[in-house]
Amino acid sequence: MPLIRGREVEGAIARDALEDHFWLPRSADPAPTLKAFENGRNRIVAIAQRKLLARPAEPLWLTANDFVAR
Repeated sequence: MPLIRGREVEGAIARDALEDHFWLPRSADPAPTLKAFENGRNRIVAIAQRKLLARPAEPLWLTANDFVAR
């Protein structure tokens, strides 16, 4: 869970975000899914922190669109 202003925040990431941006195979079982998340953890947490700072009242739900370079 990311730390935002000193507190832990729960959230979720869409599977298609892991597939599209973190090289998770479409038919992967839980072990490779966790590995893809762990491998991308720093980037995922950075995006989560930015999203929470921009929209602190909304639930944290990361989608593939959140990882598209702007």
